[in-house]
Amino acid sequence: MRLLVIEDDDETRAMLLQALREAGYQADGARDLASARRCLMDRPYGMWILDWMLPDGSGLELCRQWRASGETARVLVLTARGDVSDRVQGLDAGADDYLRKPFAVAELLARVRALERRGPHWLADVVRVGSLEVDLRQRRARVRERDLLLTAREFEVLACLVRAEGRVVLRGAILEEIWGEQSERTAASLEVILSRLRRKLAQAGEPHLLRTHRGLGYSIEGA
Repeated sequence: MRLLVIEDDDETRAMLLQALREAGYQADGARDLASARRCLMDRPYGMWILDWMLPDGSGLELCRQWRASGETARVLVLTARGDVSDRVQGLDAGADDYLRKPFAVAELLARVRALERRGPHWLADVVRVGSLEVDLRQRRARVRERDLLLTAREFEVLACLVRAEGRVVLRGAILEEIWGEQSERTAASLEVILSRLRRKLAQAGEPHLLRTHRGLGYSIEGA
């Protein structure tokens, strides 16, 4: 299983990466929200180890946004906060477990193993909806064995929607996940990309997969 360690303290991040790799896990590191989003766009992760407070924002907000977009990776939150209300806030944001700093590496590894034992919890590399097949690792989409010619942004939007497995993805969640902000500029870009995706899917024989839920967001749903 591949893990993503999102921790701004360089020494702590390096220590965690070394411990995880020595335990047999594949692990990547990110020091802030911006670099974490780049990692998450590049490849799927089975688990995040997520610091609550990051230089460019809240780790919990990242968790909340990606959960809304369909992300199902396990999330272990690290924080110095210890009140019950803080733990509740973390769990409500979509975290699976919570570890207070300072912590022993042995305990962190035990919690990682416990989360791993919960069974399959993240999408396969290839997601199929109707005749649409999206390979998240290879960044490739096909309809009836024919490749869809997509730009990088078009694929990112499509991948965001298929990861939700038919659920509605909020418009704001798409903007935050892919552009990192909600603005008139990014909203206009999203509308252009959705229009292009609809046209390309229709040309491939799937005109009804991409659905708009007025006032909410969008989904990819089979018949």
